[in-house]
Amino acid sequence: MRSIDVKKIFGAAVKDWRHQLGLSQEELAERSDLHRTYISSVERGIRNVSLENITRLARALEISVTSLFPLSGRKDGPNTEARNIGSSKNVVDVLLIEDNPDDMVLALDAFKEARFKNRVQVISDGAEALNYIFARGKYARRRVARPQIILLDLNLPKVSGLEVLRRIKADKRTRMIPVIVLTVSEKGSDMVECRRLGVESYIVKPVDFQRLSQATPRLNLDWVLLKSQSEKSKIMQS
Repeated sequence: MRSIDVKKIFGAAVKDWRHQLGLSQEELAERSDLHRTYISSVERGIRNVSLENITRLARALEISVTSLFPLSGRKDGPNTEARNIGSSKNVVDVLLIEDNPDDMVLALDAFKEARFKNRVQVISDGAEALNYIFARGKYARRRVARPQIILLDLNLPKVSGLEVLRRIKADKRTRMIPVIVLTVSEKGSDMVECRRLGVESYIVKPVDFQRLSQATPRLNLDWVLLKSQSEKSKIMQS
C-alpha cells in the first residue's frame, strides 16, 4: 500500500479551501465551532482530526468531505465544479458509516479516483447514524433528503452495523435505500444475515477503486457512472 501523509494532505486542503473562501483561521474556527489553535494545527498537518471535526470543517467550508481528501500527487487545487457541488445544501447523496479513520480515508480516496462528484456525509458510530437516517436528536430539524445510498461498516461502536441494517430494512421509509456493506470478509454469519436482509452489495475492506467499481455497477444510479464510456466498458468486462 502506498505511503501517504494523510494529516498533511488534509491540512493543506483545509488551508487551500479556506483561502478560496477568503476566511481567516479565526473565522473558520467560529464557523466550525472549533478553536483557532486547533485550526492552525490541522493546517500544519500535526493534528489527528476526528471524523466529527472533519465533517464540521467540511460544512464550515461549504464543501463535501471528499473535497478535503485530494488524490495523492494531484497538483491542482479546488476547482469551480467541485465547489459548486459541495456547496449544495439541499441533499446529501451518500452516507458513509465508518468508525476507522484509515478506512474512511481509503474509501474517500476511492471515490475521488472514480471521479465521484456527489456529497458524502461521514458518521462514525451506529447510534448517530440511526439518528441521522431517521432525523432524530440533533438531526430532528434537518431539512435534507435521506441519503440515496448508504455504505455501512459492520463493526461500529454503540450500535452494530448489522443492527443499523436491520432497522433500515424494517422501516418502510428507508427499506428501499440501497445499502453496500463494508466488511473484512465476505464469509461468516453476519454476511449471511446481511444477504437475508437485502443488501445491494458488499465491499471487502480496504475499499479501493477496483472494489468500488466492482460493487457499484450493480446499482443503477447516475452518480456512480461518472467515468468515461471506455472505463465503464473495462469494468463490465472484468
